[in-house]
Amino acid sequence: MADSVKLLKTLTDINGISGFEYNVKSKMREYLEPISDEIIEDNLGGIFGKKNAKNGSKTILIAGHLDEIGFMVTRIDDDGYLKFTPIGGWWNQVMLSQKVTVTTDDGKELRGIIGSKPPHVLSPEERQKPVDIKSMFIDLGVDNKEAVEKLGVEIGNMVTPYSEFEELGDGNYLTAKAFDNRFGCALSVDVLKELNNDELGINLVSGATVQEEVGLRGAKVAANKIKPDLSIAVDVGIAYDTPGMKGQDHETKLGEGPLVLLMDGTNIGHVGFRKFIKNVAKEKGIDVQWDNITGGGTDAGSIHVANEGTPTISIGVPLRYMHSNVSILHKDDYLNAVKLVAEIVKSLNDDTVKDIMW
Repeated sequence: MADSVKLLKTLTDINGISGFEYNVKSKMREYLEPISDEIIEDNLGGIFGKKNAKNGSKTILIAGHLDEIGFMVTRIDDDGYLKFTPIGGWWNQVMLSQKVTVTTDDGKELRGIIGSKPPHVLSPEERQKPVDIKSMFIDLGVDNKEAVEKLGVEIGNMVTPYSEFEELGDGNYLTAKAFDNRFGCALSVDVLKELNNDELGINLVSGATVQEEVGLRGAKVAANKIKPDLSIAVDVGIAYDTPGMKGQDHETKLGEGPLVLLMDGTNIGHVGFRKFIKNVAKEKGIDVQWDNITGGGTDAGSIHVANEGTPTISIGVPLRYMHSNVSILHKDDYLNAVKLVAEIVKSLNDDTVKDIMW
């Protein structure tokens, strides 16, 4: 587990919003090259390691995504404050007074804070509603626009949440930024490691796409290039085990096992593949949580309609506080998600793929 924790820390510490995934991709290449027969890349930035089948002609794609949510600098005012636009889905309420990192084009990382008004000066009307993102700004701790420019900050620079990776409580709970979706990146590496010495009945392509958070864009490109017969989109799901979240017709909890989506807003999990996964989990004694998401989607939404159609399902772990500066996942859920995906791959061959189709 120590190696997996280190892998998760390394990947979540890297900054990379949609369209700016290059440093995450570079680190993924370091992990994938020693354990892959071939590295596959697409022109948008997706990267995957391939392990060739010993016997078999079919291919399964395991796809996380490299990008995290964040912001882009859109204006520098005369007093040196930065205006920005969200990249990916944000809720205004979780943004004020949070630390962020502004990355310049030459790679310099500068810490800043999203400014806020103290409660003492808020009008009654302001107290009743979240602050509009268009009114927010980033404070870099400088005096004017010229000082900002001397630091190398420009319009178009990437801004990411700042949060340190930590083990919480009894050590089973991990907190960091960007678990969405460096979790999927780490899993795609660990699955290849787990199967490194196995003889597979199916070609395994495992890695991560780009630009998922802004419309599942990289998944479409990757699926068209790789042309898989089956696919698993590995991404985080929602934990409903905290105050205010319980009792919403969902029961997913941290520490209760990996998550398999019956459907989301962009994909209905392939029924034949779902039954196959259910049987594998039962046979291997892996507890699985089943859920659905109607208000969002995963890369499965693009992959399942690529080429002539690709039976696809989403597998992940429940995550607390998704799409904010910081989130929490459970170690055991991660390890069992790796085990589940690895066992699925080991159970596949040309005949089982044919049986899954209908």
